[in-house]
Amino acid sequence: MSLSAFLAQKPLYYKEIDYERFPDIWERNKSHFRLPKIIHIIGTNGKGSTGRFLAHYLYKSGVSVGHYTSPHILKFNERIWIDGTNIDDTLLETHHQKLMKLLPEADREAMSYFEYTTLLALSVFEKCDFIVMEAGLGGEYDATAVFPKDLTLVTPIGIDHEAFLGDTIEKIAKTKLNAIDKFAILGKQEKPVYKIAREYARKKGIEFFRYTYFYTKDELARARRTIRNLSLPPFFVDNLLLGLSAAKFFGFEITWSKMSDVTLFGRMQKISDHITIDVGHNPLAAKVIAQSYKNRKIVLVYNSYNDKDYQKILEILKPIIKRVEILPIYNQRIEAQDQLEETIASLDIPYREFEGIDDRESYLVFGSFAVAEEFLKHYAKGKSKG
Repeated sequence: MSLSAFLAQKPLYYKEIDYERFPDIWERNKSHFRLPKIIHIIGTNGKGSTGRFLAHYLYKSGVSVGHYTSPHILKFNERIWIDGTNIDDTLLETHHQKLMKLLPEADREAMSYFEYTTLLALSVFEKCDFIVMEAGLGGEYDATAVFPKDLTLVTPIGIDHEAFLGDTIEKIAKTKLNAIDKFAILGKQEKPVYKIAREYARKKGIEFFRYTYFYTKDELARARRTIRNLSLPPFFVDNLLLGLSAAKFFGFEITWSKMSDVTLFGRMQKISDHITIDVGHNPLAAKVIAQSYKNRKIVLVYNSYNDKDYQKILEILKPIIKRVEILPIYNQRIEAQDQLEETIASLDIPYREFEGIDDRESYLVFGSFAVAEEFLKHYAKGKSKG
C-alpha cells in the first residue's frame, strides 16, 4: 500500500489521545532505528521558524541534518526536510515501504497519522548527524517526546490546545517541560514558566539556559540586522537567537552570512506586495502579529478551528483590522460560519465573506494551516477583483 493510501485511512484529529500507545510501540521497535543527536523543540509559538533557522544553519555548516515539522500547508513532503530541501516522493515512498516491512501489522494500524509519520521521519534521518524534531501539539505526551533528546529548545509558551494541555500557563508549561531529558534552552517566556523551570532544575536535575546566555551584545545586534536583511518582522529575532543557541551549545561558531538564504514557508510570508500569509492560530501568535502591524490597517482573511479561542484572537487583532473577510473552509474542525460571524459582529468589526483579492488593499491571511492551504490552492494565483 502506498504512503498516501495508508495515511488516508488515519484520521488527522482525535478528540482523545492514547498516551501509552506510541511509547509502547517505540519500546517494541526501537532496536531497528539508529538515532542521531536529537534537538527537540517544544513550546506554543515559533517552533517551526526556530527549527528551520537551526536546521538551515547546521546544514550550511557542513553537517547532515533533518528537520521534522508539522503540519504541512500544501504537500506532506514539507514535514520532512533533509539537507536543505523537502524530501522527494521517491525517497518518501522508499522509507514508507521499509517501515511497512519492519513494523508489525498491529503496530502499523494502531498508530495515529502523526505517530506513524514521526517514525517515518526518523527512518529518513537515520544517516544524519542531527535531527531537529518539532513537537506537535504537546510536550511530555507528544510522539516526538519518546526519543532520547540531547537538547530541548523551549519557544514561548502560551495558551493553546487547552483540552489536552491544561487551561493555565502553569499547567501547560508543566506538561511541555516534562518532555525535557537533561539540557534545555529557554526562549523568551512569561514569569510562571521561569518559575517552573527553576523548580524542575532543583527537583529533576535539568540544566536550563536562557537563550541570551550564548550571545554578546554585538551578536544580538547582528541577529537583528540578519532578520531585517531577510525582510522578516522583528519578532523573528528571538526565534533566530533561540535556534542558533543550539548550534552554539554543540560548539558551532556563528557566521551570520550563512543565514542569508534561509526561507520560512507560511510564517509572515509575503506572497505579493500586498498579501502576507501567517499560519499562527492562537492568542500568543495574534499578539506578535498585532505588534508587527502596529499603526497600520489590513484586511484579515480569516477562519478558525472550533476549538480555538477565536474571540480572544480577534480582540487582540481588532486594532489592526480594517475588516474581516471569512474564507469558507469545509472541514469538520472549522467553526460554523454563523457562530464566527456572530462573534465578529459582537466585537463591532466589519466583515463579509471572502470573494477575491482587491489589488488596492493590504491583506493578512491568518488563522491556521488550513486557512493558508485553502487560500494558496484557490485564490493566491491571479484571482483578483480589482
